[in-house]
Amino acid sequence: MAIDTTPSQVATSALQAIPFGSMIGGPLNACIEAQAMAAQTSWQFIQEVGLNTNPDTGQKEAVNVSFQFVQNGRVVQLNVPLLTIVPIPYIAIHDIDINFKANISASSSSVSEQSSSSALDVGAEASIGAKWGPFHMDAKMNASYSSKKDSKATQESKYSVEYTMDVAVKAGQDSMPAGLAKVLELLGSALDVSDPEGTLEVSARELTLSDEKDAKVTLIATYKNNKGIFEPKSIKINGVTGKESDDSVIFELNEAKTYTVTAGKKTVEVEVKKAETKTATDTQN
Repeated sequence: MAIDTTPSQVATSALQAIPFGSMIGGPLNACIEAQAMAAQTSWQFIQEVGLNTNPDTGQKEAVNVSFQFVQNGRVVQLNVPLLTIVPIPYIAIHDIDINFKANISASSSSVSEQSSSSALDVGAEASIGAKWGPFHMDAKMNASYSSKKDSKATQESKYSVEYTMDVAVKAGQDSMPAGLAKVLELLGSALDVSDPEGTLEVSARELTLSDEKDAKVTLIATYKNNKGIFEPKSIKINGVTGKESDDSVIFELNEAKTYTVTAGKKTVEVEVKKAETKTATDTQN
C-alpha cells in the first residue's frame, strides 16, 4: 500500500498560508505610529506650554517665569524660560519583542476490508427405471453452486492550525534630541537677573563741552525693561532727538546744562559743563 502524503502536503500548505507579513509587520507598524504620535505630543506640549504667539508680529516667543528676590540688599527680578524648568515629555520605544508560535497538526487514516464466501453443493438426481426380469434400478442426482464477496473501504483525514503571538513593547523617557537640547541650552544661558523697574545706563554722568563754535558732546544711553529686553525706543531726553544704534540711542548735546534721560520708570541726570576758559596768566604758567 502506498504511503499517504496528504497530511504533510496539508501541513505545508497551511504553514505557507499563514500571513507572517501582516502578523509581524502589524505590531511594528503600530509601534512606528505610536512613536510618531509621541513626538507630536511633545511638540504640542512645547507649543502650548513653553511658547506664546505675539499678536502683533505673529512670532513665537518663549514663555518666561519672572519672580523677585533680594540680592545684595536690593530687590532684583529673575526671568527664567519656562521650558528650562518644566520636564518635556519625550517618550520613545526602546525594545519590541515579538514571540510567534504556530502549531499545525494533520492526520489521515484509511481502512479497507474485503470478505468473500462461496458454497458448492453438487447433487444429481435422475430417475431411470428399468426392469430386466426380476431386477429394477432407480438413479437420482442434484447440483447447486453459490458465491458471496463483500468489500468495504473508508478514508478519513483532518488537520488543524493554531498560532499565537505575544508582543511586548518597552518605552520610557528618552534623552532629548540634539536640536532640542541645544535650544534648552541657549534658553538656560538666557537666565537674567534684572531690576523690576528696568535698567537705564548712560555712557557718562558728566560731560564737558568745548568752547569751540557749534561744539557738541555725545551721550550714549541703553535701557532694559523689567524682563531684561532692550528697549531703545523708550529712551527719551526732553528737547533732544536721539538716533538709534543697535540696542542704544545716541544723543548729540550742544548746550551746557543738566539733561534728564528717561526710560520707563527710570531717570538719569547728565551734567554737561562748558570747558574752562584759559586766561593769559594760565597760558604763561
